[in-house]
Amino acid sequence: MTKMLLALVVAAVGLSAAPADAQYRHHGRQCAAWRHGHCVRWMNRGYHRNAYRVGYRFGPDYGYTAYDTLPRTYVTRYRLRPNYRYVYRDNRIYVVDPSTYAVTRIIDALTR
Repeated sequence: MTKMLLALVVAAVGLSAAPADAQYRHHGRQCAAWRHGHCVRWMNRGYHRNAYRVGYRFGPDYGYTAYDTLPRTYVTRYRLRPNYRYVYRDNRIYVVDPSTYAVTRIIDALTR
């Protein structure tokens, strides 16, 4: 009886043990920056991880998408012009002002 009770206790402890990296995770997020043994910035692992916002500056040396390679349906529907710069990635079109290199408009190609 003692051996069986001991086996149950060992099995319960083994099943309830957290993974080795559990201390570095919180609700599916992973720590991106540590300071004095504590996480100061969490890294989200979602769809919008690589998404840019309006106002983000790409810079003059970024590999922009050529106007001629954009899908014609989006060019006509959203009145895109060749004098702007465009970034087409993650099913989004980022309209970039050529003088400031800042994102002025984001077109989500999947939902519209």
